[in-house]
Amino acid sequence: MKNVDTGALSTAGGTAYKAMSLTDGEIATMSDQSCAAMDQKNQVAPANNKYTVRLNNMIRQMPTTVNGRPASYKVYLTEDVNAWAMANGCIRVYSGLMDLMTDDEVRGVVGHEIGHVALGHSKSRMQTAYAASAARALVGAVGGTVGQMTQSQAGDLAEKFVNAQFSQSQESAADNYSFDLLTERKLERKGLVTAFEKLAKLSGPSATGSSLMSSHPPSAARAAAMQKRLDSAKK
Repeated sequence: MKNVDTGALSTAGGTAYKAMSLTDGEIATMSDQSCAAMDQKNQVAPANNKYTVRLNNMIRQMPTTVNGRPASYKVYLTEDVNAWAMANGCIRVYSGLMDLMTDDEVRGVVGHEIGHVALGHSKSRMQTAYAASAARALVGAVGGTVGQMTQSQAGDLAEKFVNAQFSQSQESAADNYSFDLLTERKLERKGLVTAFEKLAKLSGPSATGSSLMSSHPPSAARAAAMQKRLDSAKK
């Protein structure tokens, strides 16, 4: 404990400053540990599982790297309807989402999550999660750098990251990123519209939880915005 600044352990101001000044490398390190904690907590579909086989087929034309880091696609076997991506290229899709959606719709959602990473939203989301997590005091106090978190700290950080909400402008920007990505790769874009239509039926006005299920703007409005872009592209 000789390198620990005991003052930093008791000041919220230092934590907030550290959270906002985290480097890309530190964010990647925290994402590596958080993603590993989530993989350990959840049931990851094995390579020969039908969900893994289906996802691998769906992503053949999707990015293999995100912001210069290898993309790691995996499926969690759960009834939850969700998907997320971290700044280190960790991309996770829940089997509940795959049960609900077609291949084109899942690709649209995956493109949206990749958009959050590419546009820097996932970095700011991790900064926010770090500032509110159990890891903040110790990690921020040891030498001023991010080191190895305990399993509990990494798990807490991951949960706060996954459950955090993006802003309205970030959600809309990620939607447009997905639309442009699908356009660039000559993939069907209608799924981005129908995916949000399905989420709108599930979520309702009082939904809480992941940004997929309780988004701002609401899923119905996002579906309409994507349909408008699709209609304009056809003119």
